[in-house]
Amino acid sequence: MEKMIIRVYLDNCCFNRPYDNQNTTKIKNETRAKLQIQKQIRTGMIDLVWSYVLEYENENNPYLNKKREIRVWKDIAKDYVDQSDELIVLAEDISSTGVKNLDALHLAAAITSKCDYFITVDRRILKYRTNRIKVINPVDVMEEWNNG
Repeated sequence: MEKMIIRVYLDNCCFNRPYDNQNTTKIKNETRAKLQIQKQIRTGMIDLVWSYVLEYENENNPYLNKKREIRVWKDIAKDYVDQSDELIVLAEDISSTGVKNLDALHLAAAITSKCDYFITVDRRILKYRTNRIKVINPVDVMEEWNNG
């Protein structure tokens, strides 16, 4: 029996976590876990999904070096999600629960592309619950994968 490849969507704040001030244990741990996830993506153990929303948000990053380094992941991703009517309708539904519009678009992109996990360090997004995707912090997902 073939092993199923896990599909993940990392949101923009997760991609930017290594560039944040690393003075707290929480941020250091999230950075380590995020880098471990990226390592597994590079080795083909996990499929990354990229979207037009990530592209938009990254292109508006004022820090050129961060923008360039994050942009590389678009080419590494196994799938690209473009805007669609289905995605917009789903994002509107998600934003009606109190999720910010841009975050709702990220979530909708991950859900419509059938990702297993939406990985974020944003505490507000981590509160969003649905049976369509697991919304999780990078530290928690690594713990889950290592103990599962």
